[in-house]
Amino acid sequence: TIVPSQETHGCNGSLPSGERGRRKSRFALCRRNKANGVKPSTVHTSCTPQAAKAISNKEQHSISYTLSRAHTVVVEYTHDSNTDMFQIGRSTENPIDFVVTDTVPSGQSLTDAQTIQSTISRFACRIICQRNPPYSARIYAAGFDSSKNIFLGEKAAKWRMHDGHMDGLTTNGVLVMHPRQGFAQDSRPGVWREISVCGNVFTLRETRSAQQRGKMVDSECNQLVDGSLIDLCGATLLWRTAEGLAHTPTVKHLEALRQEFNAGRPQCPVGFNTLAFPSMRRKDVLDEKQPWAYLRCGHVHGYHSWGGRRAPEVEAECQDRECPMCRAQGPYVPLWLGCEPAFYVDAEGPTHAFVPCGHVCSEKTTAYWSQISLPHGTHAFHAACPFCIHPLRGDTGFVRLIFQSPLD
Repeated sequence: TIVPSQETHGCNGSLPSGERGRRKSRFALCRRNKANGVKPSTVHTSCTPQAAKAISNKEQHSISYTLSRAHTVVVEYTHDSNTDMFQIGRSTENPIDFVVTDTVPSGQSLTDAQTIQSTISRFACRIICQRNPPYSARIYAAGFDSSKNIFLGEKAAKWRMHDGHMDGLTTNGVLVMHPRQGFAQDSRPGVWREISVCGNVFTLRETRSAQQRGKMVDSECNQLVDGSLIDLCGATLLWRTAEGLAHTPTVKHLEALRQEFNAGRPQCPVGFNTLAFPSMRRKDVLDEKQPWAYLRCGHVHGYHSWGGRRAPEVEAECQDRECPMCRAQGPYVPLWLGCEPAFYVDAEGPTHAFVPCGHVCSEKTTAYWSQISLPHGTHAFHAACPFCIHPLRGDTGFVRLIFQSPLD
């Protein structure tokens, strides 16, 4: 049985470097053949031989909380036959099930040199899923390394809870946002929270890596729901449940919408040439029938170069241009269909475009994502296109497209 899956932002359905191994644009979490979940058991409050043994034993999961050079609290974790554990991070070591890398606005992965300065933790987080219905999934900050240990050093934010157990936060933190009213056409963004190593929920710190934790939110929990966003400080993941995906448009449905649009033979109002969205396999290759739009007003044209303008591949980077239909000045860009079905909140046609990237999808999908402030860097937030992660511009961040029907 396929249980919740997650989607990465920024690549419009596929990674620029290709899908391979544990580095993909989407992952499906399935019930493992053998349970590998763990749960906390013995707590060692001093540096006893048993604590040292738990840390050195590569068959024993443990979390170490270093309070000072002379004092470390070690929590042993024992096998849980009722859960499966999946780990996410930048590391390519075996304990990481899903390898994620930083996403930049262009949709291109960082170079090797840039990856060295990545803000994504090598062992960023872990998700614990129930092996039996209702397959609930809970997220925890930090993942176990190759020695099955999690170490929180002296400088990491950590504290002792009322029940005597320890808890803490990772350097750049794991943030989660649950949508209100589910992930559907009536969805509204929720509030960003930080998840601790033990899965408790907190308000955000002043900055991403501040020593002082936020306030604990007792009324909320770390259980993921359909449409939950997980931010790892450099990459944002979208969590979809199997039930939610069953009501989401498929790639075939998006292709049918593309063909239906093209069958209407929309025309350029100036050149009268027929426009058509290219196939999804050629989603990044400019076509001669490619629709272009003035994003200030939404008028759709074919590509044209007034006064000896530059080639189309350069044009998208040019300054704002004046629409010949209404004289509104704004970005003039090629339009691309949003190819990742999991980002859609409904199954309606491509009528609106994000500004200024030109990715096209349904009205309610653009409205939903334009309301979400995604974490950016270590302390900023901004709305962005989910298909390419480009920051949105304008009053709303999207525009209704105005197509010219054929005159014949």
